[in-house]
Amino acid sequence: MEYSWKSDPRLKDMDPKKLEYLTEFSETVKKTPKNQLLSIFVTLNADAAQKGIHFSDQETELLVSILTAGFSPAEKKRLDTLKLLSKKLSRQNSTIKGHPRRP
Repeated sequence: MEYSWKSDPRLKDMDPKKLEYLTEFSETVKKTPKNQLLSIFVTLNADAAQKGIHFSDQETELLVSILTAGFSPAEKKRLDTLKLLSKKLSRQNSTIKGHPRRP
């Protein structure tokens, strides 16, 4: 994340609170060993939700595309796998809590 991701024009309409959270998150990413980055990205939405910040699916996809711009194809594939697993776990958790599954 060496380039200035904050200047990406696709972020111009994002809530300033979300951008502030992402700035903090990016600082964490800078300090994280590369072999642990994938798990950090998967926890982005969960950590944000605990702080009262909710990203739409579209915002999440945008952020992942911006923040993983420097990833190799293999790293991107692993991230995609982790995202699918995360969605499945999220669906299971909502079913367990008595909420219907989302398609």
